[in-house]
Amino acid sequence: MEQQTHSAADYQPLLGLIDTQVALKVVKDTFERCLARNLSLTRVSAPLFVNADSGLNDDLSGVERPVSFDIPSCGGEFQIVHSLAKWKRQALAAYGFPVHTGLYTDMNAIRRDEAPDCLHSVYVDQWDWEKIIDTDERKVETIAAAAERILYALCESESSLCSRFPEIRPFLPSSLEIVSTEELRRMYPNLSPKEREDAICKEKKAVFLTGIGGKLSDGTIHDLRAPDYDDWEKNGDLLLWYPVLNRAVEVSSMGVRVDAPTMHRQLEEAGCLHREALPFHQALLNGALPQTMGGGIGQSRICMLLLQKAHIGEVQASVWPAEVRKECAAQGIRLL
Repeated sequence: MEQQTHSAADYQPLLGLIDTQVALKVVKDTFERCLARNLSLTRVSAPLFVNADSGLNDDLSGVERPVSFDIPSCGGEFQIVHSLAKWKRQALAAYGFPVHTGLYTDMNAIRRDEAPDCLHSVYVDQWDWEKIIDTDERKVETIAAAAERILYALCESESSLCSRFPEIRPFLPSSLEIVSTEELRRMYPNLSPKEREDAICKEKKAVFLTGIGGKLSDGTIHDLRAPDYDDWEKNGDLLLWYPVLNRAVEVSSMGVRVDAPTMHRQLEEAGCLHREALPFHQALLNGALPQTMGGGIGQSRICMLLLQKAHIGEVQASVWPAEVRKECAAQGIRLL
């Protein structure tokens, strides 16, 4: 993953350490409640680790190594999840959720190969959500509407936070621009994918960028996505312009999930057809899983933005390279 080098000039935190902890609770409680209401979701418990042979772990871009270990009493190898993208779909079927309802859960992960910086941590915490949809709702407009509801939940959370802590001034926009990666490439043909995101977000403030994972018309890929959960033509990232760092920040990745033909095509394109033998993939191919949409919403990432912090380590306790700690200390950034 491309490491971010943006920094905040003349940064001064708006809240002290104790008020920060109180504010984190306000944001998480408010956003969780609004998310569940806006998307008709029920909270469920979720696993921290899964069987390595189940096919349930999220392979992210395909190169990240999961943290693995054995459990003598159970036999076999187990992996700490990267995310719950596949587990959620299986859970919806097992729990008997009806169409147009879904689940959300707290997801905690360790991504050992992450390059830690102001936005990325080895420790990942997300609200993972998944919702059953009808077959005729498998279109980009469906997931874009969900992205708008998530932005509403963010605005509600920001309002509650600012009411409690008036020193924090709201900055989130109320409207969302829908743009495809192909449209973005044509708008900024001479910029890198991340530079394109910065350019469009600086202008529009909140953007849902669709069509991530597949090849663009020039043969390039805007960003990598695993081939066996998102439909690359019907997914997207929710991006916000963040004035503290003067850049675009992704707060959520989501998508309409693959059906059997789409998964086969994307696995073939990615050279991963061997995964079709795994239990999760067999269940999908055999029609045992519902049509769904879903995604992950970064908890610490959202808290960082709404509390207007310059570094994700100000809102979560993790580990950091010595050079990151040194740089943060020089800039007056106090890591938890």
